[in-house]
Amino acid sequence: MAKPKIATTSLAGCFGCHMSVLDIDDRILQLVELVDFDKSPVDDIKKFSAHCAVGLIEGGCCNQENVKVLRDFRKNCDVLVSVGDCAIMGGIPAMRNGIPLQECLQEAYLKGPTVHNPSGQIPNDPELPLILDRVYPAHEVVKIDYHLPGCPPPADAIWEALVALLTDKPIKLPYPLLKYD
Repeated sequence: MAKPKIATTSLAGCFGCHMSVLDIDDRILQLVELVDFDKSPVDDIKKFSAHCAVGLIEGGCCNQENVKVLRDFRKNCDVLVSVGDCAIMGGIPAMRNGIPLQECLQEAYLKGPTVHNPSGQIPNDPELPLILDRVYPAHEVVKIDYHLPGCPPPADAIWEALVALLTDKPIKLPYPLLKYD
């Protein structure tokens, strides 16, 4: 019987949640016994090859490309999990939400203290994804089934959630697994 497939992606975030996936250390070998990775930076597969049991979403949506990827994950995964504070609340990237987009672009490309831009133009190449008016958490774009909080969530929390999802057991994340004090 074929193993279930999981997919992962990193949207507007820092990739720290994927580092937590890798921090499950030697249990990664046990994970490989349970699943096949499909579309994921873990294995550098760029497109879905089949429908996936679980999709792990890291980061929020700050541009049209992020929205497209997230909708593609919702279409191709039975269960979607927002992993980390950026996917759940927008995280650090969402700090720009209180500032008008035009002001953010001017600071980044024209007026910032370290900006060197002799052309005086804000990049507008059609190949660049359009920036959204704000950073959206994943659940404001598509239905998300589970949330794993943290910045990043501990490797043990990711491990416990994945094993529970893949073995059809309830996810149990006791307080000591998620506490940060």
